[in-house]
Amino acid sequence: MPTPPLVCIDYQSIILSPMIYEERGLDPNKRVNGRKRQLVVDTEGRLWVARVHAANEADGPIACALIDDVLWRVGEWLEKVLGDQAYNGVFAQELREWGIDFEKASRPESAQGFVPVAKRWVVERTIAWTNFFRRIVKDYEYTVSSSVSWLYLANIQIMLQRTDHQCQT
Repeated sequence: MPTPPLVCIDYQSIILSPMIYEERGLDPNKRVNGRKRQLVVDTEGRLWVARVHAANEADGPIACALIDDVLWRVGEWLEKVLGDQAYNGVFAQELREWGIDFEKASRPESAQGFVPVAKRWVVERTIAWTNFFRRIVKDYEYTVSSSVSWLYLANIQIMLQRTDHQCQT
């Protein structure tokens, strides 16, 4: 599979199962007591990098740690990263130092309600696909590495189903 020149990044706040106290926090924007999942996907919805952390940690600075993983997996072909306002500051500056463009993809200011944003909706779709997996709808894992592993397994299952469906048609 060739490496993508464009990836999208976004996060999902997820409720953490009771009695698990490691990497727990309160996301003030979404009022979720649990963890955040940061996903980096290509334009086909394939998960390239995932990270799970406490929900009270800021997205931009935490995402800077993902850059090494993204560059290791995607390599020198990466030209642009699409993200929302949460990644516009520290993360965008760090990408510029690596020679990678960051594009803030957001809905028009005049729009109200949900508006799909061109290209960036792919990461939102990938997040929605994970809701079909009961094991990761809510975070039941004690360790964040286990949570990340389940995200990769779910994405592998999704991609296998898509290729199987494409082969049959």
